[in-house]
Amino acid sequence: MNYFLFLTLIFVSLQFWPEITAYDLVRDYSGQNFFEGWDFYGYWDNLTLGDVWWLDEADAMSQGLAYINGASNAIIKVDNASNVEMNDKRNSVRITSQDAYGLGSLWIIDLLHLPYGCSVWPAFWSKGPLWPNDGEIDIIEAINVMPNNQMALHTTAGCMHAAGVSETGIEGGADCSTAAGCIVSETSPNSFESGFALMGGGVFACQFDVAGVFMWFWSRPNIPASIISANSTSPMDISQWGTPSASYPSVTCNMSEFFTAQNLVLDITLCGDWAGLGAVYNATCGASGPTGLCYNDNVVGPGSPKYDNAYFEVSYVRAYTTPNPPATSAADPTSTTSSGSAMTTSTITEAGGMGGPTEVITAAPTGTSATVSSSVNGVAGLVPGRFVGGWGGLLCAAGAGAVTVLGGV
Repeated sequence: MNYFLFLTLIFVSLQFWPEITAYDLVRDYSGQNFFEGWDFYGYWDNLTLGDVWWLDEADAMSQGLAYINGASNAIIKVDNASNVEMNDKRNSVRITSQDAYGLGSLWIIDLLHLPYGCSVWPAFWSKGPLWPNDGEIDIIEAINVMPNNQMALHTTAGCMHAAGVSETGIEGGADCSTAAGCIVSETSPNSFESGFALMGGGVFACQFDVAGVFMWFWSRPNIPASIISANSTSPMDISQWGTPSASYPSVTCNMSEFFTAQNLVLDITLCGDWAGLGAVYNATCGASGPTGLCYNDNVVGPGSPKYDNAYFEVSYVRAYTTPNPPATSAADPTSTTSSGSAMTTSTITEAGGMGGPTEVITAAPTGTSATVSSSVNGVAGLVPGRFVGGWGGLLCAAGAGAVTVLGGV
């Protein structure tokens, strides 16, 4: 028994991210049509208990909280013009993509400005239909005047952030089922607060794959050439992106178990159960008003200058999928349905190692059975674009080249 090879396989799999490097565009949100394909929340923040009303589309547009500016960028902002009375809430915006994107997706957002300031809690994130059962991915999230972005996953019990993975960020908690989730803090400068806009903004990207979730951030001067040269129809090559800021390989979090197809969300709330928590708020903003209370010193009263920087300026959001299949969007016309419900079909080829068999696993709609068929014995070691086999079976995911998602959610 070659224990050295066995341990080497484990180590390599922990350091490995997906070998898929080419993605096809399936949705571009940009320019005058940016807000097409999003739903506005139209209710108060009953999720994180923030002190805002997330307006519906008509009100958000008419009040100037969601619009396209002269540079053809989308603005999503907090109301900084109104004088809010005690016990009232301040108006803001939350939008959710009408499309949901399955495993095998890549999302890129290019921004010129991020919301910040005492009480301000912005996020660009994804979610499944049922929280936390269907998973949540926090791509951009920070509060108040934090200097750096914070990434995280939120799941049910059993999903962990693996130790020793290849990432540039700093782990802040390994258990993804805790209230805070499994956190990785960005270490590259200018990922949040005033520094982000001073450097001309930047780009965030998230790869959502059976091999794991992988996130990157680049300030404007450091954006990879493949992103700079891309347009609203071109494919995306990620082969030169380098080490992710945050890596969540499936060795310790089975993506198919803890995540379903994800809707994208952009929102800004105020105070709430993170930015407004006493100890958290007072650490950086306690001296910003007479009471030391997030709501009293910020939400109440005039909105300017307190919320003059509480806005997103977005150049584009783009969703990609692997070249085969053509799309992972829930709105994809090639999606098939059965008995009135949407179907997702996945075929995964897993190469066995140490004499383990190569298996083809075909998922089926809810209520029916998946099929598993075995073929010839595999060979030990990494198989490009496949999986790493263990002793007579599967060890862990190290790539996703064999995954084909044919439907939507």
